[in-house]
Amino acid sequence: MSLENAEVRIAPRWQRPSMEWLDAFAPFPVANIGDAMERLNMCDGGISPLTTNSSFTGFALPVQVTAGDNAAVILALDHVQPGDVVMINGLGHLDRALVGEQLTQRFQHAGAHAQVIDGAVRDQKIIASTGLPTFCRGTTPAGPYKNGPGVIGEPVAIGGVVCCAGDIVVGDDDGLIIIPFWRAEEVLQKVKEVARREAEMTAEVTQKYR
Repeated sequence: MSLENAEVRIAPRWQRPSMEWLDAFAPFPVANIGDAMERLNMCDGGISPLTTNSSFTGFALPVQVTAGDNAAVILALDHVQPGDVVMINGLGHLDRALVGEQLTQRFQHAGAHAQVIDGAVRDQKIIASTGLPTFCRGTTPAGPYKNGPGVIGEPVAIGGVVCCAGDIVVGDDDGLIIIPFWRAEEVLQKVKEVARREAEMTAEVTQKYR
């Protein structure tokens, strides 16, 4: 199906931060990062891991769609770069899947580190077999429309949290957190301190009950 008539707006090209930021945040669980961010910026628990391989860090590639339509998601393939996380605001709509096996495989081959869908997906078993970390609100066999409108690269809301292009996204079994890039240095220092305190408390427990 041709998408040439789909009304999809694309933001001006944005600068991806250095991949070193992803390595810096990779050791820390989402819960610790949340504690370092005033316990804010975590997506609501309705968006959960679809795959057992749920841990990732990446840079946000935001996509806004209208309910049940994935024209903008398909066109986002042309903008995925290694390290990106495709962040799709599907308005929480669960009646039509925005992503399935074909898009998942293509995102993975383009270098995406994960995909997050505030909406539904299909082809659950095949998505799981790819190993690409995938978070969503649910599944449905019903496919999407491809008419638009949609937006690529502009801020979106994912699970109640604003997400901008280039923000750092971290996911694990507990859920997702979005780190505005302008806060990255501050949050990194704070989460290191959180992790240090957690290690001390764990050591105390081990010492007391061994």
